[in-house]
Amino acid sequence: MTTELRRLRNYINGEFRDAADGRTIEVTNPATGEVYATSPLSGQADVDAAMEAAAAAFPAWRDTTPAERQRVLLKIADAFEERAEELIAAEVENTGKPVALTASEEIPPMVDQLRFFAGAARMLEGRSAGEYMEGMTSIVRREPVGVCAQVAPWNYPMMMAVWKFAPALAAGNTVVLKPSDTTPASTVLIAEIIGQIVPKGVFNVVCGDRETGRAMVEHRTPAMASITGSVRAGMQVAESAAKDVKRVHLELGGKAPVVVFEDTDIAKAVEDISVAGFFNAGQDCTAATRVLVHESIHDEFVAALAKAAADTKTGQPDDEDVLYGPLNNANQLKQVSGFIERLPAHAKVEAGGHRVGDKGYFFAPTVVSGLQQDDEIIQNEVFGPVITVQSFTDEAQALAYANGVEYALASSVWTKDHARAMRMSKALDFGCVWINTHIPLVAEMPHGGFKKSGYGKDLSGYGFEDYTRIKHVMTSLG
Repeated sequence: MTTELRRLRNYINGEFRDAADGRTIEVTNPATGEVYATSPLSGQADVDAAMEAAAAAFPAWRDTTPAERQRVLLKIADAFEERAEELIAAEVENTGKPVALTASEEIPPMVDQLRFFAGAARMLEGRSAGEYMEGMTSIVRREPVGVCAQVAPWNYPMMMAVWKFAPALAAGNTVVLKPSDTTPASTVLIAEIIGQIVPKGVFNVVCGDRETGRAMVEHRTPAMASITGSVRAGMQVAESAAKDVKRVHLELGGKAPVVVFEDTDIAKAVEDISVAGFFNAGQDCTAATRVLVHESIHDEFVAALAKAAADTKTGQPDDEDVLYGPLNNANQLKQVSGFIERLPAHAKVEAGGHRVGDKGYFFAPTVVSGLQQDDEIIQNEVFGPVITVQSFTDEAQALAYANGVEYALASSVWTKDHARAMRMSKALDFGCVWINTHIPLVAEMPHGGFKKSGYGKDLSGYGFEDYTRIKHVMTSLG
């Protein structure tokens, strides 16, 4: 007996559509390795249709009042709460994540972020009007940029969609959003929910592969391209957008250093760091993946971290005892496995280091010690449940190791010495520094990095301002 695959569709100009040429992609559940749906493999005609719809809808949406946009976003937040079970089911099928953790760790923040941007819609501020030249009054207008082409990743398909469309819509822009080709299901459901609330053309979803995303970014209609993804993808987007000087918003990879000093409460640090490193199978650009430990506590810390890894469980979504589910796809499993297979002779696998089972794409919680600064696994993003450990002798060496990578998204410092924590937070070249914690995010604070981790901010008022442009208006008083 053959099970009929679910058919996902694009959402363009207020209606669901197949790809214009009928092409599709198979979508696999990473917890089982089985195909459960097909998704449109959208081409130029589909991108053209979505951009045309977004452009046509923009003038009316731009001219809505902040209060009107606030009401719309609040309705979307309420609808997400009301349909939370459907969203969770779609996301779990997308990603294989644990059901309980998806319900507790993703739905509440998403709803909160929507409500934050609903409020932010009414809080845009600028310089007050003033006379900076005799006989002239100047004012500053903050306006939406226009149509936004947005590309979301596969590690948090629902939440990253919210991070993209919520500030864009709040500021008065219209959106064409592309989910990852491996995780389109929850985004298509989001389109169904939003489509019942916003005017047609304001929010559009185009499914497809890398070439679909390229067609969106290279399209002449969007005024802004926003992507969360790999460094390579970000570079390609920036290069494509440069051809017609589009504004670009990039949230790319990470290799977060976790600097643990000798005065740290080892048990508490290990507990928190292991969760921050293994959560979501380590598929988080801010994950606590690169631990730097003072030499005086190194061996004790590594032993405790290895035990924490051994006690951490991965498994099927309906198992309430698991911390994380599978890697997202077969290629990602191959990438993570490859880092372990290529470890240098001086490295030691303290825990894990292997695939779990032969069904789905599960990988064991892994700890690797004995590493040197120029090792591949230190310099490059693994994006899996792998925590590396290095030893340092003093604050200067810890800082050199921490900053000695091309990524600069997130970091953390673990110490009871307040002055040291302040020195490190100043000197760490990362967009976020946590002190005695790692990975909490709030809607009010910005998220974004430096160097090859990209530019632009998500969340917060800063993220909201990224989706606006500044206009100076001067009038004669004569």
